[in-house]
Amino acid sequence: MTTLYVDRRDASLDVEDGTLVVRLAGERIATAPLALLERVVLRGRMTLSTSLIAALHRNGTGLFLLSGRTGEPSGSLLGHPPGDALVRIGQMRLHGDPAQRLAMAQRVVRAKLTASLRALDKIEPSPGADRRALLDARRALPGFLARLPEAETIAALTGIEGAAAAVYFRALGAAFPPSLRFSARSRRPPRDPANALLSLGYTLATFEAARRAALTGLDPLIGFLHALAPNRPSLACDLVEPARPRIDLWALSLFREHGLRADHFSRHGEACLLGKAGRALVYQAWEEQCAVLLRRAFGLWSRALARAARSVAEAAEEPAIPDFETQDGGADAVS
Repeated sequence: MTTLYVDRRDASLDVEDGTLVVRLAGERIATAPLALLERVVLRGRMTLSTSLIAALHRNGTGLFLLSGRTGEPSGSLLGHPPGDALVRIGQMRLHGDPAQRLAMAQRVVRAKLTASLRALDKIEPSPGADRRALLDARRALPGFLARLPEAETIAALTGIEGAAAAVYFRALGAAFPPSLRFSARSRRPPRDPANALLSLGYTLATFEAARRAALTGLDPLIGFLHALAPNRPSLACDLVEPARPRIDLWALSLFREHGLRADHFSRHGEACLLGKAGRALVYQAWEEQCAVLLRRAFGLWSRALARAARSVAEAAEEPAIPDFETQDGGADAVS
C-alpha cells in the first residue's frame, strides 16, 4: 500500500506506534503502517491529531485534503523537499527569461497536442454518435501543432492550445456514452458525469505533480505555460497538461468497461457530483490503471527540469530544456 484514501465524514485519524489509525465514533475501522504510505487522501470533514500530522511530515508522506461536497482541493502537505536552493534559484531565472519560458511552454503544449492525437487514434465514437467531430479533430490537431513555432508570446501559445482543446473535447464528447450528455469541458461546476470524473482525475494528478516537483526541489507555484496566480500550483498544472489525454482515456474506460454509471452521480444545483459508491470505484481504478504511470512521468519530467534549473543557477552551461514527449508521458502508454 502506498496510498490511503479515507472518505468517511467525522472520522478521526491518529498515529499509534508507527501506524495510522482511522476511527469512526470511537471504533477502529482501518489501519495502515506509516512506513508504507507515500500519500494520504482525505475527503470530507475529519479530525487529525497533531501527532499524526507531525508523523506524516517526518515520514515525507504527502497529505491531500478534498472538500466533502464538491471535492475541491482544500489543503496539502507535499513531503520533504531537498535542501538544494540552487534548483529554485535556477527555476526562477528560467521563468524570468522570456525566451526560456516560451521555449518551455511550447514544449508543454506540443507534448499535450501530440498526446491528444494519440488518444484520438485510440478511441471510437459511441454507437449512434456522430463520427464527424472525431474525424475533424484528427485532421485539425496536426495544423495546431504546425502553428506552435509561430507563437512568439505565451498569450499566442495559449490561444493555440485553447482552440485545439475545444476541437479535441468536441471529439471526446462523441466517445462518451450519450446518456452522460457530455459535449464540452465544464469545470466549476462540472455539469455532467464525464466532467465530474475528469475534474477529479485532473485534481488528483495536479496534487501528484506538485508533490513530485517539490520532492525534486522545484517550486510547484512557478510554472511556464500557466501564469503565476495566488494559490495556483502553476508548475504542477504545466506538468499535468501532457498527461491530460491519458486521464481522459482512463475516464472513458471507467464508463465503457469498468462499471461507472450515471446513477453514481447526483445533482446539486448546476453541479454534477460523484457519490460515495462511485468514488470508491474511482479511487481503486485510479491506483490500478493510471496513477503509477502518471507518477513515473511526473517524476521523470520534474527531475529533468530540476537538472536544467540547477545548471542555470550554476551558470555552467545552457540548460537542457526537458522533453515532455516521453513514452511515460504520452497517451499511448495507456490502453
